[in-house]
Amino acid sequence: MCDEFLFAVFIYPFRVDNPQVVWSANRACPVRENATLTFTRDGNLVLHDADGSHVWSSNSSGRSVVGIMLTEIGNLVLFDHRNATVWQSFDHPTDTLIVGQSLEEGMRLTANTSPTNWTENQFYITVCVDGLYAFVESTPPQCYFSDLMGQNKTGNDPTRVTFMTGSLTIFGKPGMPDTESYMPLLPATDSIKYMRLESTRHLRLYTWSGTEWNVFDVLGSLWMDDCDYPTVCGEYGICTEGQCVCPLENNSSTSYFKLVDERKPNLGCRPLTPISCQQRQQHQLLSLPNVSYFDKNYMVVNSTSIEECKQACLENCSCMAVLFTARECVWVTKVFSLRSIQSEVVGYNSSAYLKVQLSPSNENKKKVHLNPSSENKKVILGATVGAVTTLVLLVIVVTLFLRRRKYEEKDEFDFDQLPGMLARFSFKKLSECTKGFSKKLGDGGFGSVFQGELGEDKVAVKRLEGARQGKKEFLAEVETIGSIEHINLVRLIGFCAEKSERLLVYEYMSRGSLDRWIYYRHNNAPLDWCTRSRIILDIAKGLCYLHEECRHIIAHLDIKPQNILLDDNFNAKVADFGLCKLINRDQSKVVTMMRGTPGYLAPEWLTSRITEKVDVYSFGVVLMEIVSGRKKY
Repeated sequence: MCDEFLFAVFIYPFRVDNPQVVWSANRACPVRENATLTFTRDGNLVLHDADGSHVWSSNSSGRSVVGIMLTEIGNLVLFDHRNATVWQSFDHPTDTLIVGQSLEEGMRLTANTSPTNWTENQFYITVCVDGLYAFVESTPPQCYFSDLMGQNKTGNDPTRVTFMTGSLTIFGKPGMPDTESYMPLLPATDSIKYMRLESTRHLRLYTWSGTEWNVFDVLGSLWMDDCDYPTVCGEYGICTEGQCVCPLENNSSTSYFKLVDERKPNLGCRPLTPISCQQRQQHQLLSLPNVSYFDKNYMVVNSTSIEECKQACLENCSCMAVLFTARECVWVTKVFSLRSIQSEVVGYNSSAYLKVQLSPSNENKKKVHLNPSSENKKVILGATVGAVTTLVLLVIVVTLFLRRRKYEEKDEFDFDQLPGMLARFSFKKLSECTKGFSKKLGDGGFGSVFQGELGEDKVAVKRLEGARQGKKEFLAEVETIGSIEHINLVRLIGFCAEKSERLLVYEYMSRGSLDRWIYYRHNNAPLDWCTRSRIILDIAKGLCYLHEECRHIIAHLDIKPQNILLDDNFNAKVADFGLCKLINRDQSKVVTMMRGTPGYLAPEWLTSRITEKVDVYSFGVVLMEIVSGRKKY
């Protein structure tokens, strides 16, 4: 369920796709449920969080605002009695442009940190006097794209970039009125469309086809490929035809950098020894021929030769790299991704020089002169010990592997013998249906529960964590609830047992667990008495079925509000059978270890000899909490 909210304008194409946010007021500060939006008497639009704290306002007080309107093209407008615009969302863009919207000088489109994190990240697009620029934030910002008007601008009219049906058009006043320059044409369709600066640094156009969004890479149409973007290979990474590697000294195996993550080269590289301004005598420039940088105008230093360029960087600690291209020396104070080039293809030569910190040498290390025969004996002894150790380790590894495979085969046999017609899912299938376990519904006794979709049906996927629930408890839950069916018991749809992963797939209960609804908050009863009575009866019916109507008596052993789930109509169902115990009907009592939740445990647990009546005691505690609206403890 959502626990963070935006005041936003969004596109919802015919209710067949997720809403697409095109503007939001509080992207950096989402509010919680029960937040309020107020249109004040003095014409100010104000957003307060649930606790009353101020989050955002239009700052339009005292400007004769009389109304608010959302236009057909998606512009939120505050207007006065003459119908003139006082404030509009188009003047405060976030990460998206819609048709008819303009970016003027000083305005920015700033990308989200990720699709699920609305805070601003380091990429932004802005309009300057002479055209459109895309930057990555640093000190100062570094430009990775520009589209200029092509002539010097005069006059006082601000430059602006307007998203039109078939293009992004730059309007200015370079000596004559209404002079314009345009970027390459975009797909001109009559469908719904918007343009967004993505968290991946791409500016993309989205057009609605009637069933899905078609995507067009705007900057990619301007001869930019992935290697032209500043973080495609992370900091210090070199992009070569889409592949990322760390810098390496030419014709040498000496390495000064290592990958941040060996499994993900695109995350970049880090120096083996951090740069220290207190040890400048240990600084050196690593030469990288045929390497260029995305920002050619970052900081140009007057140097007539490569050596002068390199020396200037070594003398300034803030300089992290220099590039020498066409007799120009370019400084870089923060190194993002570089790219390798073929000079005969691009038509120019470029070399990069990265500042590295040398490790202190051990020049004072004493030399030890050994007797040749003694040295040979030590070599032979060391080789023998190493060979024996390797052989022993190999035997241990093979033995452990065979035991593990035998254990896994036994596991597979146990799961194949489970009764009933339960579906068995692969871990990959459940990961896909939950979108990588991204939407958590809550935490159960032995793991977390996530929302997912199988076909058109919503499901709840319980992922058991670590060793908190062992194989025995997992088999108990699958075997018990998989072989029974009752309207007041949560239905088990299937399971996954793949290597160390244990998952259960249940029907989705939209209202969540009972503990969210029965306790008093702000002196108001959350549920009426009729609903509470029905919930109590539903729990009783479920327990009665477990105790009286199954072939074995099934003692749940963990009855509590968190294990009672509610559907849309507040019908209650008993869930979580991980601690259950089967009791033969000819047994009066059964001996078992204490299990359950403190506060809901019956007194007979002290003797370890229990019956299904321990569930009745726990049910009584739950009943008192439902009636009183308070926790027992």
